[in-house]
Amino acid sequence: MAKNRIDRMKNVLGANIVRLFLIFIALFMVIPLLWCFVSSVKSNTEYMFNAFALPQELRFDNYVRAWVKSNIGIGTLNSLLVVVLKIILLLVTAVPCSYALARYRFWGSKCLSTLFMCAVFISGNYVIIPLFLEMKTFHMLNSLPGLSIVYTAFTLPFSVFLLSGYMRDIPHDYEEAAQIDGCSTFQTFLHVIVPMSRSGISTITILGTLNAWNEYPIALVTLLSDTKRTLPVGLANLYVVQQYATDWGALYAALCIALVPTIIVFLIGEKQLLSGLSVGGLKG
Repeated sequence: MAKNRIDRMKNVLGANIVRLFLIFIALFMVIPLLWCFVSSVKSNTEYMFNAFALPQELRFDNYVRAWVKSNIGIGTLNSLLVVVLKIILLLVTAVPCSYALARYRFWGSKCLSTLFMCAVFISGNYVIIPLFLEMKTFHMLNSLPGLSIVYTAFTLPFSVFLLSGYMRDIPHDYEEAAQIDGCSTFQTFLHVIVPMSRSGISTITILGTLNAWNEYPIALVTLLSDTKRTLPVGLANLYVVQQYATDWGALYAALCIALVPTIIVFLIGEKQLLSGLSVGGLKG
């Protein structure tokens, strides 16, 4: 009895420690967001006097100045175009590739899977100079579709890794039943595998969207004109333009505006994202 009681106390203590740790991590992530919003409705005087104090008056005109000074409208449209093109290219390439690697064994398939695995760990920041030269050679500089292609290339390895792991454990019985009913390989893939992989596809779509929306270094280097800049580059430009007289309220307001789509996408796809990551990770 005493031993069982001690074991239960250890389990409760361990669970409480984990809860406290998770609460700390949550606060560590949420507090900067709240502080960013509070700073976005403060005057520059209030911010300079005490950056952590609550505002005496809500200054929502900071959002108007942020919209005008950083050209958020143009940056948002450019970012949306890049995201849409990237997701289309990603789904058209990642889903068939994942199916092929998950279901078929052909010469070089293991080598190809290994290459995809290795490419997961390659960041665009490490190869940004050769990437710039390559894009210049193929006349892809200052091009939003060209940037979408680059984003797709860097996101494709992880997407294939995740989605192929998800598809690998789909029972073959469904495909065999579809083929008995007269479906071709393509019809089986389109009407059986794709619907059953909806969670995984949703996951790579959400992650690909967030990646393209927030990416900064490659967009900064490859988009040369102001009219082609994406939203993160526009936000950085807001700070650079005002480096000697920074409008802190407008700067934080612009950051809040840029965060809104990210939060919306996460809230809409939270369940699909968590489901796809857990199942795809286990099956991969």
